[in-house]
Amino acid sequence: MPIRIQSDLPAREILDQENIFVMDEGQADLQDIRPLEIVILNLMPLKEDTELQLLRSLSNTPLQLNITFIAASSHEAKNTTVNHLNKFYQSFEDIMDNDYDGMIITGAPVEQIEYEQVDYWNELKEVFEWTNDHVTTTLHLCWGAQAAMYYHYGIRKKELGYKLFGLYRHKVMNRKIPLVRGFDDYFYAPHSRWTEVSKEDIVRCEDLIILAESREAGVFLAMSRNGRRIFVMGHPEYDRRTLGAEYQRDVDKGIGIQLPKNYYPDDDPDNKPRLLWRAHANTLYANWINYYVYQLTPYSLGTRVYTYENLH
Repeated sequence: MPIRIQSDLPAREILDQENIFVMDEGQADLQDIRPLEIVILNLMPLKEDTELQLLRSLSNTPLQLNITFIAASSHEAKNTTVNHLNKFYQSFEDIMDNDYDGMIITGAPVEQIEYEQVDYWNELKEVFEWTNDHVTTTLHLCWGAQAAMYYHYGIRKKELGYKLFGLYRHKVMNRKIPLVRGFDDYFYAPHSRWTEVSKEDIVRCEDLIILAESREAGVFLAMSRNGRRIFVMGHPEYDRRTLGAEYQRDVDKGIGIQLPKNYYPDDDPDNKPRLLWRAHANTLYANWINYYVYQLTPYSLGTRVYTYENLH
């Protein structure tokens, strides 16, 4: 899939080296098609790393995507330069009058803070409400998924008492749903969080369907029945080294942290981590783009939004 991004985005050079088809504005304007408009609210502290991870994951369909990055204006980013944010990001206020085919809301390392105490919570609530009328379908990741379930359904997160950290084995629960089409019965995915949304609370919500879960890590994938809200409780976009970098960061800070589970061969940090989740992560993002964005979105943005129930 050609990903349309700004030609000087730092991730561009790395994606080119990885043989991922990236299209700049000039080349994209020559094509007589309507690209899918995808907006990404990046709440992660290392924004450039997350940009690269998500763009890799979105590169696996033949559809052209026009990517817009936004950041929370009510939060001061400490790990990304002001120059990078000013050059490659917009604010929610900048784009709130637009309509989009799809949106991704990332996780954030704030799950041990009450939602109302997060400095950009009021802004995020506005974004959640705005998606109802301006976005065909929204994919929420990790804390972003927990926060969205709380806002839309009143489902609260629960403290685990430890950090769920590593690669966990999940089982597909409903193979008839297109979002998991092409998945094996069991698959691995990364998790890195201190809280969870319990399966029991999700089951009690009639609008939600659980698509994949783990005995150890709980619910991994759920969606609203109309397909317009997707909830991913882990980090399928993570690259090979991300969990290792988080582990080393916590060790350097003196935080008591266990080795990421099922990650290093023989649990030896000197060994190269196993990459066991990339194929299913790519399938998840490709299915979302194909079945829940491309198949559901109207050709003219801002007109009637179709739903999964309309088409199946």
